[in-house]
Amino acid sequence: MTSRVAIATIALILAIGTIAGPTANAAGTTGSFAVLAGTAVDCTTSTIDGDVGIYPGTAFTPSTCVFGTVHAGDGVAQQAVQAFLAQYARLAALKCDDNFAVATLASRTFTPGVYCFDAALTLTNVTLTLEGPANGSWIFKIGTGGTGALTSTNSSVVMAGAGNPCNVTWWTDEAATITDSEAGTPHPWAGSILAGTAISMTGAAGDRLTFAGNAFAKTAVTMTDVTLTGCEGSTGNGHGNGNGKDKQKCNQGVGNGPELCDPGNSNQGDPSRSNDELGGTPGNPGRRGGNK
Repeated sequence: MTSRVAIATIALILAIGTIAGPTANAAGTTGSFAVLAGTAVDCTTSTIDGDVGIYPGTAFTPSTCVFGTVHAGDGVAQQAVQAFLAQYARLAALKCDDNFAVATLASRTFTPGVYCFDAALTLTNVTLTLEGPANGSWIFKIGTGGTGALTSTNSSVVMAGAGNPCNVTWWTDEAATITDSEAGTPHPWAGSILAGTAISMTGAAGDRLTFAGNAFAKTAVTMTDVTLTGCEGSTGNGHGNGNGKDKQKCNQGVGNGPELCDPGNSNQGDPSRSNDELGGTPGNPGRRGGNK
């Protein structure tokens, strides 16, 4: 991929010190995936700057689309979807800093934090401004108790200051529908969506919706006339360095605990072969008794 937006979306949570290990669990990581779906991905006249994963479903309809590598129903997709689901559950339990009101959205500038709206949220002809430093993170939680969809029509999410769209997460209890129907009037979207059901994104005919972030859905992802620039995933603790890549320290010395990272892909995609500690005790030399 040539123009990847930096810093993993799934690394956002640690940036505000709320929960640990956001991108990885025992099953794997979201890695380079820009689009993940549980059932199907339908992509029409769109560009996905990143990989596509589907699990347990396998349906991929790439109608006149440009995309990265597709993993449909394989082990790589399974690990990525499991990591997404684990992150989705952690976000569901995340406490809110602010319960916002729809009436204030157009006039408000959002600084980094965790924002909640405990019902379905509909945005129409609204511009949301997110302002903060390069390492600031914004998390928006829409819905509660299994109810609450996000619907955006001709609305924009824009970054101000040094804010990074890959430090923005939209968590929805149900579906997310992003529509730009006004040709000639761009309505860019900033931030990754983690949806409890489906994601649908539609741009104006001949005038694509620009979407900076990942689209992860428990069911299907549908894209029409969209340019999606995904956020490259992290395999570790996700401390972004704010310079265009999500880097983390990967000190795999014995006695300091596992870092959930694998320099050089030494495990060749199999976490059980990781050269991270995975247990064991200091040896002389090296490690003894780990990675079994």
